[in-house]
Formats: sequence, structure tokens, C-alpha cells
Amino acid sequence: MTFGDCYNGTLFTLLGLTDDHDLQVRVGVLLIFAYVIIFLGNFTIIALFSADSHLRSPMYIFLLNLSIIDIAFSSNILPKLFNMLFTKQNKISFAGCITQMYMFIFLALTELLLLTAMAYDRYVAICHPLNYIIVMSFANCIGLSVASWLVGFLDPIGHAVLISNMNFWADRPIDHFFCDVAPLLMIACSDISMVEMLDYIEGFLVAFPTFLLILASYIFIISTILKIKSAEGKQKAFSTCTSHLTCVIIYYGTMLCLHMKPTSSYFPKLDKLFALVYVVLVPMLNPIIYCLKNKEVKKSLLNFKNTFFIKGL
Repeated sequence: MTFGDCYNGTLFTLLGLTDDHDLQVRVGVLLIFAYVIIFLGNFTIIALFSADSHLRSPMYIFLLNLSIIDIAFSSNILPKLFNMLFTKQNKISFAGCITQMYMFIFLALTELLLLTAMAYDRYVAICHPLNYIIVMSFANCIGLSVASWLVGFLDPIGHAVLISNMNFWADRPIDHFFCDVAPLLMIACSDISMVEMLDYIEGFLVAFPTFLLILASYIFIISTILKIKSAEGKQKAFSTCTSHLTCVIIYYGTMLCLHMKPTSSYFPKLDKLFALVYVVLVPMLNPIIYCLKNKEVKKSLLNFKNTFFIKGL
């Protein structure tokens, strides 16, 4: 293949989930139901926060931000995927591809930072309860939320600039169902070392420190809980962390499988499966986990339901 086959393209072709069109359509129907659950579940959290003044504590401020991210995260990818599955329109513009990649990194990193802030919130609540109101004040929570969004917004700029100036093989499609960094680099005919170096730098400066902060928070939390004498006290303290810990495990598990590896280790079928978990399962489970595990959210949901039912009558 000669250099003439390289271009700074205007259109890319996405291969989608699988070569089997009938299977893609069946999966697409399931994904539509999942998208509805994602939207309704996270929108319910947003509505409850807006309607119930009791849900204005730090954890729920972070949960509100998490719900907004989950809706935006899935909406960045799934509508385009549905169009591909049901109309066979697998083309995406170069600008659209870069934008989708940018939004994916932006929202994924913002969620990572918010999960870290939520771990710190649980640490202060359990290990330093007397200082909780001061340390996790409304202003501080808003500050942490804004900082998460700002860092998430700025971080992908390097990827967007570098990849926008790369050339790609004209006859090679993107073997994925959305524009992610690794499958884009697989069809690049330019030097990709700068992008890979940027990945490692960001992993070292952002992903690794946030993982250590979450890990340290839970080491202190568990240590404090073990010092509680009563079994009921231990269970009550740990129950305030289980929802967050479940979300962290799912999130980090899929993120590590997808992104913490070199580009040469990209395996399309396996990576698409993990990406579906990342894009669909995580945003769908977050509101379910928090609603099922949290008494205040369930109580607020019941009050909201009763109020709506009475007004309807």
C-alpha cells in the first residue's frame, strides 16, 4: 500500500457490532430498551433531586451530576449506533468522528473524577463525621463537581488536536461501533507514538492517582468500620458505601479492560463487548443500584409517586 492511499479524511466507515446484520438488528432492539431504561432511570434521579429538598446532601449532588453524565454518555453513542443498525448507514464524517471521540473521553473522565469525589465524601462521612458538614459543605461539593467537569472538558483536547492532524488509510474502516481512540489509531498511517504517549501520561497523571485515592479512601473506611463494636453499627456504616463501591468496581473493571493497554493489544470482538458494558450497562445500573440501595431515594421516589398520583386524581 502506498502513501497515496493515505488521506486526512472527510468520511469514515464504522463496521458496527458484528457482520451478521440480523444479529445486529436483534441486539439493536435490546439496546433501545436499555437506552429507555438509562434515560428514565437517570432522569428520575434528576427529577427527584429537583423536587425533594431532602436530597440536597453532598452525595446526592454528586449523584445528580452522575445521572447527567450517564444520559449524555449513552446519547453520544447509541443514537448513531441505532441509525447504523436499522438503516445500514455506517458512514460518519471526520468532524463527527472526532467530536464523538472527544465527548466519550470528556464524559468518561468526568465520571471517573466524580466517583473519586464520592469516595472522598464517604471517607469524610465515616472517618470524620464531626467535620462532615464543614468539609463537605454545599460550596465545596459544587467546587468538586465543577472541577470534575472542567478537567474532563480540557483533558481530551490533546487527543482531538493530534488525531485531527493525522492521516488514515483510505480503504480501511473503523472496526468498532463508535469512534474510540484505539480503533482510530489502528487505521492511521501517520505516526501514532505521540497519541500513545499522551495516553500513558494521562493514565499516570489522572487514572492512576484517582484509583489510589479511591483505594486509600476505602482502606480508611474499612479500618474505621472494623473498629465499630456493634454488628448493627458496622452494617449501617458499610451500607452507606455499597452503592458507590459497586459502581466503582464495574466502572474500573471495564475501563481497565478497554483503555489500560497498548494500541497493538486491540481485539475488536472483545473490545466491543467491553465497550457495550461501558456505554450501556454502567449508565443503566448506576440509578438502579443507588435507588435500590438507598432508603432516602426510595422514600423520595415513593413520595413523588404518591404526590403525582394524588394530583392525577
